[in-house]
Amino acid sequence: MPTTLDLDTPHGPARAHLHEIDSPRLAVVLGHGAGGGVTARDLVKATGAAHDAGATVALIEQPYRVAGRRSPAPAHQLDAAWIAAVEQLPITGLPLVTGGRSAGARVACRTARDTRSIGVLCLAFPLHPPGRPEKTRLPELEAVEVPVLIVQGTSDPFGMPPQAAGREVVTVPGNHSLTGDLKTLAAATTAWLERLL
Repeated sequence: MPTTLDLDTPHGPARAHLHEIDSPRLAVVLGHGAGGGVTARDLVKATGAAHDAGATVALIEQPYRVAGRRSPAPAHQLDAAWIAAVEQLPITGLPLVTGGRSAGARVACRTARDTRSIGVLCLAFPLHPPGRPEKTRLPELEAVEVPVLIVQGTSDPFGMPPQAAGREVVTVPGNHSLTGDLKTLAAATTAWLERLL
């Protein structure tokens, strides 16, 4: 069973669900999507995959979710709460990989430098709003200066991020939910984390 920690942030309490392992080699901290929580099937699968790579995992609930609201806070509030939550986790001394699902992946990309991440794991990165490719969020990915792994559904209405130097894109059948091939998601995550170390 994970340990639950309440964490103070500038925008109210966040909550961490800490899935610890004995003698971890790294820490992986993941955030949830805009309308979902930390029990999303891809986050659960990624947690197990990170354990296989020797990582302790923390799943972070943003303050708006802890407060029972469904609509996400503005980006600057999400980012500030995320940074504050990550700083309070009991993972000192471990190399840190941050990431998340959808909106949580965007937060991790925007804050990778502030959290001193050695890599960013993006599950279903929402490249643009559905049907609005001109509203691209590619600059958020391109600003990340450490290795990035993106696992993306081939028919994701939020678009397909491009491969680039330092950015690996693994595709799985299906849409934004990423439940079409959780086995490939897990294998790609474990292999990428092991390569990072």
